[in-house]
Amino acid sequence: MCVTLPPTDSLEGLSLAHLRGLVAALIGEVRGLQGRVEILEIEKQALRAENQTLKDEIARLKNLPPRPPDKPPRPSGMEKATQPSSSKGKRRRRGAKRDGGRVSREVTVAVSPPAGSRFKGYETILVRDLILSAEVVRYRRERWVTPAGETIVAPLPAGIVGGWGPNLRRFILACHIQGQVTTERLTALLTGIGVDISKRQVVRLISEEDLEAFAAEDRDVLRAGLATARWITVDDTSARHANRDGYTTQIGDDRFTAFRTGRSKSRAAFLATLRAGHSDYIINEEALAYMRGRNLAGPALERLAAAPHRAFADSAAWAAHLAALGLDQLAVEPNPVKIATEGAMWGAIRHHGFLADAVIVSDDAGQFRIGDHALCWVHAERLVHKLMPMTPDQRQAVDVMRQLIWWFYRDLKSYQRAPCPRRAAALRARFERLFKRRTGYVMLDRLLARLHRRKQELLRVLDRPEIPLHTNGSENDIRAFVTKRKISGGTVSEAGKNARDLLLGLMKTCIKLDISFFRYLGDRLGIPTQQPIPPLPDLVRQAAQA
Repeated sequence: MCVTLPPTDSLEGLSLAHLRGLVAALIGEVRGLQGRVEILEIEKQALRAENQTLKDEIARLKNLPPRPPDKPPRPSGMEKATQPSSSKGKRRRRGAKRDGGRVSREVTVAVSPPAGSRFKGYETILVRDLILSAEVVRYRRERWVTPAGETIVAPLPAGIVGGWGPNLRRFILACHIQGQVTTERLTALLTGIGVDISKRQVVRLISEEDLEAFAAEDRDVLRAGLATARWITVDDTSARHANRDGYTTQIGDDRFTAFRTGRSKSRAAFLATLRAGHSDYIINEEALAYMRGRNLAGPALERLAAAPHRAFADSAAWAAHLAALGLDQLAVEPNPVKIATEGAMWGAIRHHGFLADAVIVSDDAGQFRIGDHALCWVHAERLVHKLMPMTPDQRQAVDVMRQLIWWFYRDLKSYQRAPCPRRAAALRARFERLFKRRTGYVMLDRLLARLHRRKQELLRVLDRPEIPLHTNGSENDIRAFVTKRKISGGTVSEAGKNARDLLLGLMKTCIKLDISFFRYLGDRLGIPTQQPIPPLPDLVRQAAQA
């Protein structure tokens, strides 16, 4: 539609009604042009992505190196900017560390004074030092032959595996896991100290030698955390394993962390992780409620509910049960096998007592939307932050909306400190006004409508004020994994993948429980002089009761 404008010299002769009609027509045309600009902008971005895809395909065919990954968007700063100010006056400087009670040895340093000098005592200084030296110990183990002909050999001290002592193993694990030192540099460091060791042996000590106890404790930490958690935050990131793309999922709260790596980031994979090492499938009320919520076909649901068998030990037994019921022959949507399998996994999770009253806080990833779910406000605001307005009015609309969201977020944090039913009702009404606004910027209005549809998940904190408003804890935990991936790359063997996941998870759990990971390794590897550390699952349960 194009409005025909009269000559400028004839505007004065137009009536007020004619002028109003002309202005209204011009406003309509401007809005139409803005809509076309937005459509063209979307098409331009799609063409740019398609063009880049074609360039990448050409580079692959020419065996050229791949382009570097895109940089992640800069954080909006909403969480930090809405923190209450706690600075009162000048910041107090830290004092000196007091190590007087841990002096290992005392050295008296003498000096030759001139004749006639008087002795005035000592001037004391504490010097902190570290001694690293290679040690090779020959163990002469007594060997006896019993009257029955059986040979008895004296056992080695605890912690020695394949000719390598526990102190060396602790140093290697602490440097590689917590210090993020690559195996190549770790080998060079140990060789420089005087330890005759190969890179292959360093890899074996990290990923293959006697890690069953660590794996069992990591599994029990996850089980204890899921059984006692009031909330958990979850996130995932890409992970390269055996020259194939995969994904690592993080699960944790303020007491524990667990990492699990697999080929898929589907909901079934996430549910399998939440089973915490169990492999069974259970049909109970929670499983059937999940299937109803996922719109499983009525006949399929009736067959599952009426079947006498409700527990299945593994995936083979479950697949045989589905085949016996004929669910694998039903050509309906949603897929009955998929929904039934997810429901049976959820039933197993609840059967083992996991996530009984816990809220799962995540970003907008679909695989995490199970059970009592809440959305991360930082990720929600980031969607507004990532919009690309084209006109001054659109930029102003985005800036105003972001400021309103920041103020609302600050008041949600204030509500957490002092929950009140009247205040919760006021915040719900304010949420309605905020996300039903119409700014005239089409992309922003669509985004606000999308966030308004997630009202229940965004305002879960009003019913459960103890849960976090964001997934910053997961972001912080998974940063250690991303750093490890950047430094060491992917994994090749299954043992290497499992060792990385479980040791990173145990390290993060130790940090949250205020335990030295170095001392933890010393106790678990059997170093005699190391102070005992209780089992981490017990500490996780105790922290839930504090």
